[in-house]
Amino acid sequence: MLNNDILQALKTYTANMTKAVTLVVQTGEHAKKQELTEFLSQICSVSDKLSWQERNINLRSPISFALEVEQDNTQQNTGIVFSGIPAGHEFNSLVLAILQSSGTAIKLDNTLVNLVANINEPLHFEVFVSLSCHNCPDVVQSLNQFALLNPNISSEMIDGGLFQEVVEQRNIQGVPSVYVNGELFANGKIDTAQLVDKLIARYPDFVGSFNVEQLPEQDITVIGGGPAGVAAAIYAARKGLKVTMVADRIGGQVKDTVGIENLISVPKTTGTQLTSNMLAHMNDYDITKKEHVRITDIAAPPTGAKTLTLSSGEVINSKAIIVATGAKWRELGVPGEKENIGSGVAYCPHCDGPFFKGKDVAVIGGGNSGVEAALDLAGMVQHVTLFEFLPELKADKVLVEKAQANDKISIVTNAATKQIIADNGKVVAIEYIDRMTEQVLRKNLSGVFVQIGLVPNSEFLQGVVERTPYGEVVIDEKCQTSQVGIFAAGDVTTVPYKQIVIAMGEGAKASLSAFDYLLRSAD
Repeated sequence: MLNNDILQALKTYTANMTKAVTLVVQTGEHAKKQELTEFLSQICSVSDKLSWQERNINLRSPISFALEVEQDNTQQNTGIVFSGIPAGHEFNSLVLAILQSSGTAIKLDNTLVNLVANINEPLHFEVFVSLSCHNCPDVVQSLNQFALLNPNISSEMIDGGLFQEVVEQRNIQGVPSVYVNGELFANGKIDTAQLVDKLIARYPDFVGSFNVEQLPEQDITVIGGGPAGVAAAIYAARKGLKVTMVADRIGGQVKDTVGIENLISVPKTTGTQLTSNMLAHMNDYDITKKEHVRITDIAAPPTGAKTLTLSSGEVINSKAIIVATGAKWRELGVPGEKENIGSGVAYCPHCDGPFFKGKDVAVIGGGNSGVEAALDLAGMVQHVTLFEFLPELKADKVLVEKAQANDKISIVTNAATKQIIADNGKVVAIEYIDRMTEQVLRKNLSGVFVQIGLVPNSEFLQGVVERTPYGEVVIDEKCQTSQVGIFAAGDVTTVPYKQIVIAMGEGAKASLSAFDYLLRSAD
């Protein structure tokens, strides 16, 4: 099940374990039981500090197992449970859980650690996942860390494919789906920042109630952890400035991109790998990172330091600000969309189109971006079906004429997307309603590209800087906004062409402009 390369890597990872970890399997019979025990046996073979045993500890199923750690010569429950065989994307979740249970440091901001550690009521999280979901592990890993930080918290990963009865009982239609104490807590395309937001909403009195060491005044605070934000932070740090980054997650939208083949000098990479590389590059510099939190307020007087308030209650004073919060794709909001992102549902034809070579795909959206996407994809895929909700395409006439003249593009108007259908973790069809006849129709295909617009992540800037009616931050050629001392870069701005390489360049430019501003304002 695990090849020698994986086992050798595991042996390296576990070499510095300080506490013994036991994987306790629930007693009983199950069709997958032997596969599970063989899987755990292989894992435990790499270290004498790893073992597994079978015992009745009242878990969900005979293919559920819990992590126990040796403490003061006794085995103590960590609160971490896996129901199913955590292979695929969840394999990393298991490895991290083992290492962190054994003593590897949990890399969360002290404010979040305090929030989680001070929860004084029992919280049992259940995370329903698909092993092919690349977003699920972030949620599982975060909740596992919460369990290790607080004995009142427990977390159970549940493979939805093996527990269909529970999935049907709870009418779960997407993953990850998170329940707490039996009630729905969060679902769909969620991340650690959203989990933290929900915890803060549940315990509002915790906000700002902990004694956290106040940062000294910062030269530059970068808001956003995507390519533009990372470039800005690195360029600022290289100037010897005091720099803090505030981000809901490092990587931003890039983290959701499966394959990247248009980052110059890097022929092929993935969103996960690029995020890891950006984080490693930032770690070479003295950059304070505040991850999994948001900016809730900015006080920006025309002179003097700006004051930023975080969702955690912390306050940062900064001489200059660089906004690099990016944008998010506007979603359809139909069943099968969120749970199949990266498995047939995509938002960027430039990035993901080449992966559908020789296949039939759909583009949803008849505006300029949708028609441009269809024309772009027509050069890569077998056939494109362009769906538009209105009776006519909304794109410019020249684009519409090009699409109509392309024999690899079919156009369907008056079409309301009903759902995206997948089989074995891959998109196989789209179901839509003909708005003229109200007939429900199905189109078999391998991919769905949603092109109904981008939404800049700029809501928190209302009243702070000038924005377009679409929410983009208005900047000049030096990335300066309408507010002195506040700069912006990347997809959140009016700069055209939302691409990784462009965002990186704009982030560097914004940082150089901010540095120039600091030099001049110091005179």
